[in-house]
Amino acid sequence: MKLLQKVFSYPLSALKKLGPGLVTGAADDDPSGIATYSQAGAQYGFGLLWTIVLTYPLMAGIQMVCARIGLVTGRGLANNMQRCYPIALTLPLILLLLVANIINIAADLAAMSDALKLVVGGPRHVYSIIIGIACLMLQVFVPYHRYLPILKWLTLSLFAYVGTVFASHVDWSHVVSETFLPQMSFDATYVLLVVGIFGTTISPYLFFWQAAEEVEDIADIPDRKSLIDHPAQAPRELKRLVFDTMFGMGFSNLISFFIILTTAATLFPAGIYHIQTSADAAAALRPIAGDFAFILFAMGIIGTGLLAIPVLAGSAAYAVAELMKKPASLKLTVCSAKHFYGVIIIATLIGIGLDFSGIDPIQALIWSAVINGIVAVPLMIAVMHMSSMPKIMGDFTIKGKTKLLGWLATALMTVTAIILGLVNLF
Repeated sequence: MKLLQKVFSYPLSALKKLGPGLVTGAADDDPSGIATYSQAGAQYGFGLLWTIVLTYPLMAGIQMVCARIGLVTGRGLANNMQRCYPIALTLPLILLLLVANIINIAADLAAMSDALKLVVGGPRHVYSIIIGIACLMLQVFVPYHRYLPILKWLTLSLFAYVGTVFASHVDWSHVVSETFLPQMSFDATYVLLVVGIFGTTISPYLFFWQAAEEVEDIADIPDRKSLIDHPAQAPRELKRLVFDTMFGMGFSNLISFFIILTTAATLFPAGIYHIQTSADAAAALRPIAGDFAFILFAMGIIGTGLLAIPVLAGSAAYAVAELMKKPASLKLTVCSAKHFYGVIIIATLIGIGLDFSGIDPIQALIWSAVINGIVAVPLMIAVMHMSSMPKIMGDFTIKGKTKLLGWLATALMTVTAIILGLVNLF
């Protein structure tokens, strides 16, 4: 009996350690990301699965650095940037982040409402309003300690993409060979999709969110303190942070892998290569893989959007409020954190409004990707620089593998940004 208790208690105790890393990783697979991964599978079959394997350690590395900054200092990224760099450098980055996040919110709302219309019919614009307002109300009126479990439960919606794979026929030997021995191409479409996957997987809003949630947990969990003030907690807390981040980013990349796998196993063999949105992918699945796979895929879009929109709005709010030296926390009331909640409200409402503007959602996603590419590189350089500064990190500056992975991720995003810039310039 004691042996059974040990067997079952270990996974439960491990799951309790999951927090900011799990939610951050799951939010990365938002509807706009699903569209990119669906395009990859539809156009090149299993040929781009290798990108997900490559990005996992790099994504985990940079997210660990961001989380560590929050845990060590007890401050968010924008707060720390303000301590290190002039406002002329930080303000443009934060404003670009805000613009990119608002565009992403609009694109995600459009994808979710399209998916809901596919499943139940009805007016898609009404669904955008309902979904957007629901996400807004949750962030503004539900206390953080009750809101966080909601976000954790929403991560389960990502298992819909695992279900769609097993509802389809997959040649697993072909999957393994294409993943680890890929036949790469240098044609423009292939290169752009590779760049798009990298840019979708490593996104600036995730940096701000995970660092801020580590700070939230310091104030919310009684036995958790900032390491710079309580260094004795470092062995336990850093171990938890690594586990949480590696698990969360691994979960994120696993789902990304399965999304590519789904469209590669169904749409690619059927000759359906041109997928513009995640809703297009869901609709195309129906006649090929059946109603069950279609409904799973479509409901996954809705579930991931409900998770991603609060993270997009929240990460922008943390960044803007911290830069303004104003209170920034989901635990505070609207009256005590007016600027913080004001950004959440404005970003979400503008996102809803953009869905009525007639802006092409595909063009919006392209602009969002370009802006994220512009923001990511200097932001990642700043993150890596701050994490190496004793002035900021005390005795907890990053070293070893984490530092190497962080700089490799920064180099990858630099190349991504250059390619995106050249494509949009010419």
